[in-house]
Amino acid sequence: MLYEKIQETATWLKAKMPTRPTTAIVLGTGLGRLAEEISITLAIDYKEIPNFPVSTVEGHSGRLIFGKLGDRDILAMQGRFHYYEGYTMQEVTFPVRVMYELGIKTLFVSNAAGGMNPDFNIGDLMVITDHINFFPEHPLHGKNYPTGPRFPDMHEAYDSKLIALADRIAAEKGIKLQHGVYVGTQGPTFETPAEYRMYRLLGGDTVGMSTVPEVIVARHCGIKVFGISVVTDLGGFDVPVQVSHEEVQEAANKAQPIMTEVMREMLLRVES
Repeated sequence: MLYEKIQETATWLKAKMPTRPTTAIVLGTGLGRLAEEISITLAIDYKEIPNFPVSTVEGHSGRLIFGKLGDRDILAMQGRFHYYEGYTMQEVTFPVRVMYELGIKTLFVSNAAGGMNPDFNIGDLMVITDHINFFPEHPLHGKNYPTGPRFPDMHEAYDSKLIALADRIAAEKGIKLQHGVYVGTQGPTFETPAEYRMYRLLGGDTVGMSTVPEVIVARHCGIKVFGISVVTDLGGFDVPVQVSHEEVQEAANKAQPIMTEVMREMLLRVES
């Protein structure tokens, strides 16, 4: 039934799409303004799209955007869906399934995350090299979709060539990029100091409430992925730090110009 809904949504969008992009980007908390860099030819509110969930989180605009970044055709999600909003994993990852049906080959994901690596500072950009999945429900649980194998390989969830491209661009522009492992959790509470320390001991560098389900489904579909986190708060250290959603948004907004510069160049240079 869900696969039929995916097909139905994709067919509806194909009838309206002014372009046929092969590159998509998911704009996370506080990062939606990257859409201002896109010359928009069509923007559709999520609520208008058949079978689409609706974003309920402050800072997530809730629009699907078609347009151009330079001469590159782009599909952008301005706002994403989270497990903590009450959606199932199938609903959270529904847009990625639709992207595959629309011909997307490369997906860029961004998020705001808490940092527990002592070398990180608020405002740092961290290229995601791997992730740890702490969500209680797996996005591939249930009947396997024909877009990929029953047991997909995840040894390179985040594309090494795209990571190398990001590093080259950062070197050219004198931008500092951190690298590390993103821990995906269900939320919506921010982590306790003990949880931060646990995730750090397990190999995590940042932690957040999104991204991992989208990446798993994208890889199941054979879509290449590049992921980047903005470190918006720090935890797990000797002195506990209180954090709010507003502070996370503020930190993400301050990092916006650097994030935009890196993402813009990557989107322009990525192979179709």
